[in-house]
Amino acid sequence: MATCKMQKLESVFDIKADAKKFYDVFCNKTHHVAKACPHKIKSVEIHQGVWGTERSIISWNFVLDGKASACKEIVEDIDKENNKVSFRVLEGDLLKHHYKSFKFILHVVPKKEGGSKVHWTLEYEKMNDNTPDPHAMMQLAAEVSKDLEAHLMSQC
Repeated sequence: MATCKMQKLESVFDIKADAKKFYDVFCNKTHHVAKACPHKIKSVEIHQGVWGTERSIISWNFVLDGKASACKEIVEDIDKENNKVSFRVLEGDLLKHHYKSFKFILHVVPKKEGGSKVHWTLEYEKMNDNTPDPHAMMQLAAEVSKDLEAHLMSQC
């Protein structure tokens, strides 16, 4: 049996929303993500710690490929100065069937001409060589980002 190694999937795209405001929701007001896109993210709850702090544990209930899914994550690293946050999955559907480990990294960079560049990185280790790359999860992250962008822009 082949041993699977850590892999990365990355996506970078532009949004019109302010980098600090967009990052602030994912880092400090994570539960607001469900308000911005309730059809994709059903709930975001904190289990341990305080919103916007490292080592906090957060659970997500979401729809992936048309199926109800859930995961529990720990906020692993926060870099407020550079609008960067990472979440490592502790348990849930991603780890049950497909991946030995899974991590989300969000980096939001302000653009000089306005708006932001959103950079999502998924770091993962597959259970086996037949496990698909997490393209559906990346698509969900991009869709949620676009929904949050629209939500933030409607508040201006």
